[in-house]
Amino acid sequence: MKAETLRRLVEANPFRSFSINLADGRALRVPHRDFISPSPSYRMLTVWHADDSCDIVDLLLVIGFHLGQKRNGRTWRWR
Repeated sequence: MKAETLRRLVEANPFRSFSINLADGRALRVPHRDFISPSPSYRMLTVWHADDSCDIVDLLLVIGFHLGQKRNGRTWRWR
């Protein structure tokens, strides 16, 4: 996955929640930009959870992103 794609999702205005799909089958939900901390190069990222636990992810393990539903009921999926 390209760092530029992640950068656009994190810096989008207005922000839309999204999930990060990983190679091991997990999906990490990012409900707000405060829940994700990318490294300066966007190669590594930390995804925080509501219970203050976190996952540290290498961008090479990301296979896609899933955006929440839009107002018209359609969903967006980036790969």
